[in-house]
Amino acid sequence: MSETNFVTRNPRYCLQCDDGTVLVHEKRDIPNEFRGVKYHVPAVSGWHCPKCGEYEFDPGEGKRHSEALQEAGQIAAQAREIHAIRKKLGLKQAEAGKLFGGGAAAFSEYEHGKTQPHKSMVLLFKLLDRHPEMLRELEGA
Repeated sequence: MSETNFVTRNPRYCLQCDDGTVLVHEKRDIPNEFRGVKYHVPAVSGWHCPKCGEYEFDPGEGKRHSEALQEAGQIAAQAREIHAIRKKLGLKQAEAGKLFGGGAAAFSEYEHGKTQPHKSMVLLFKLLDRHPEMLRELEGA
């Protein structure tokens, strides 16, 4: 039996809507957001609700979604860390942008998880978190 015939003869219903909405089996990009960080997983195969957007993954697809979610979580954690360290150092975004490069807009994007800072900047911030007195040396350089 082909997949199309199987789907037609054995429909699945959306448990979220709970109103008899029939799920559609297809591949679809899944956009999402986690703690302010937007991410998407391309071409997720599974059962999708055309009404509410709920989905049930085919085997193996949940792992791809989970990995994307985990990466978004790491970006969100790094964004919060950069924000906290900048505040601890008493720097405004414009001051941090001038001192470390990129400008205030760059720091806003780092702290909202829209852009990931270069690894060297992250390491420098972690060093300054442990040794805030070094900030004065950088400001004088």
